[in-house]
Amino acid sequence: MDPLLTASQPIPLHAFAAMLAIILGGAQLAMKKGGMLHKLIGRAWVALMLLVAISSFFIYELRLWGAFSPIHLLSIWTILSVMMAVHYARKGNIKRHAQIMKMLYIFALIVTGFFTFMPGRIMYQVLFG
Repeated sequence: MDPLLTASQPIPLHAFAAMLAIILGGAQLAMKKGGMLHKLIGRAWVALMLLVAISSFFIYELRLWGAFSPIHLLSIWTILSVMMAVHYARKGNIKRHAQIMKMLYIFALIVTGFFTFMPGRIMYQVLFG
């Protein structure tokens, strides 16, 4: 964990928020929907996803367009998707809410998470030394 713990901020904050979002999101997908616990965990997950997305705008390790990379496009998509999912839940369109939340979990956390394990990246160093 040393490469992550010694990295400059906001990289550790971003990574730990993403790890917690993976855990909470997985629990959320597995548990009964609609109850108070679902709503409580959901709110925490939304906050974590926003933290992960917003903190990414201050990480510039990959630079393809000035200081930005495709990851930053994903962050914009994540913020917009979180807002849409919350909107649909509040309006009672639970089917659309669930679709967006599942897409966010898969694409913004799981698929993107695999790219953090590419050689040269901090999470690669954490996992493989």
